[in-house]
Amino acid sequence: MGDWNATTTTTTGAQTRRRRATLAATRGVSLQPVNCASSASAELPARGGETVRERSLERPRGDKKRRRNEISDRLSCHRTQESLLSSSSGFRNYRGILNWCVVMLVLSNSRLFLENLIKYGILVDPIQVISLFLNDPYSWPAACLLIVSNVFILVGLYTERQLSKGSFSELAGFLVHCINLSVILMFPAAVVLLVPSMTPVGGAIALGTYTILFLKLYSYKDVNLWCRELSLVKAKKLSRSLSCPSPQHFKGDEQKVCYPGNLTIRDMYYFVFAPTLCYELNFPRSPKVRKRFLLRRLFEMMFFIQVLVGLTQQWMIPIIQSSMKPLEVRGQNNPDAHEENDMDLSRMTERLLRLAVPNHLLWLMFFYSFFHSSLNFTAELLRFGDRQFYKDWWNSESVTYFWQNWNIPVHKWCLRHFYKPLLRRGVSKMISQSAVFFLSAFFHEYLVSVPLRMFRLWAFTGMMAQLPLAWLVGSFLRGNYGNAAVWMSIIIGQPFAILMYVHDYYVMNYRLETD
Repeated sequence: MGDWNATTTTTTGAQTRRRRATLAATRGVSLQPVNCASSASAELPARGGETVRERSLERPRGDKKRRRNEISDRLSCHRTQESLLSSSSGFRNYRGILNWCVVMLVLSNSRLFLENLIKYGILVDPIQVISLFLNDPYSWPAACLLIVSNVFILVGLYTERQLSKGSFSELAGFLVHCINLSVILMFPAAVVLLVPSMTPVGGAIALGTYTILFLKLYSYKDVNLWCRELSLVKAKKLSRSLSCPSPQHFKGDEQKVCYPGNLTIRDMYYFVFAPTLCYELNFPRSPKVRKRFLLRRLFEMMFFIQVLVGLTQQWMIPIIQSSMKPLEVRGQNNPDAHEENDMDLSRMTERLLRLAVPNHLLWLMFFYSFFHSSLNFTAELLRFGDRQFYKDWWNSESVTYFWQNWNIPVHKWCLRHFYKPLLRRGVSKMISQSAVFFLSAFFHEYLVSVPLRMFRLWAFTGMMAQLPLAWLVGSFLRGNYGNAAVWMSIIIGQPFAILMYVHDYYVMNYRLETD
């Protein structure tokens, strides 16, 4: 009886173990001896708040769902979606296309460069550059003009000192400033036109320097006048919160000046050399001079000057020389003169379009070398804090936005000392904008015509043509189309006027020498 019970118990235990094994196999759980500890651990919550047993039950369901998805993917491979190049797709990553454009630009210009070398040889001559500045080694009229400019600086400072002390009346001071500013523009122009040894490049540098000085002294006059007006309003005591902020508004231990403590030679010449056209009593200053930054900007300046000179000699001058003949009026006594002139007009257009591309590349290099490298170099050397010399003009979708953002120092001056004063006097916004463009057109013509000693009004006409162009682009073009129109005006419009001057200069001078 005891043996039968033992055999029955053993058989029953074996059957139980087989049933448990079968059940575990169907659930995907390995067979383990069952004890209290394992039973308790099976009910313990796992990560995520579910038990081990619940997770084991979810696995077959997940496998089935995965298999159904795989089968569904095999049966269906299409869904509703837009092409990447469609505007409705929302795709914006065109970096590869941009890189392709850069590669194509490099390859195409490399071909032109090799063609130029094969046709003309190496034309770069550093010695010839010296002749652009000096006709006579013993006569340096441009350098003399730069030295004489200190006289006008000191006259402006002396006038403001006398006005601050009350020695000059406001009317007398205004007349002295007007005479001083007028002579600043007329005196260098007369020297450039009358002195034969003055070269076009030297004359352009001298006139550019005097134009910058004119704008700076005009701002200097206005700001000091505003300070005197505030002094009168506040009982001859300038409010510290307006002209000389409290020390907690500044970092560092630098002393801040108030009017008339700013009327010193040191303050004046700091403003003259600072990369800005708008005067302030206390300019923002950087904490220290970064030597590595300074050396990088200096290297960029020297590098781009060499590249600009080399590309001008190797690329632009041969095209200009080859375009002189088609522009000459020929065949007056020739019965086929009309056909010949038509052919020359076509050749002239082809030469000018060929010259537009290298001229535009040189313009871009000049922009970077001057507005980024040179102005940052000067600002770092003087610890001048405001380094916003340009904004994202390359994204301009209107002509107005381009002119407001490509040259921030000039834009700030026009806004502060010309446009807003006209609005305060009751002048309409349209007339004020037209007056700003007229002033800019005058200085463009002044800086081009006088050094070349010829007056064609190409620069003036080109600048005034920006007004109707700005209206057309702003009214009919938006987004990428507006940006493309701005780039076309930069590549074709602005350089075209300069090319006409350069070409007329070559035709006028070299043809006379040949005759």
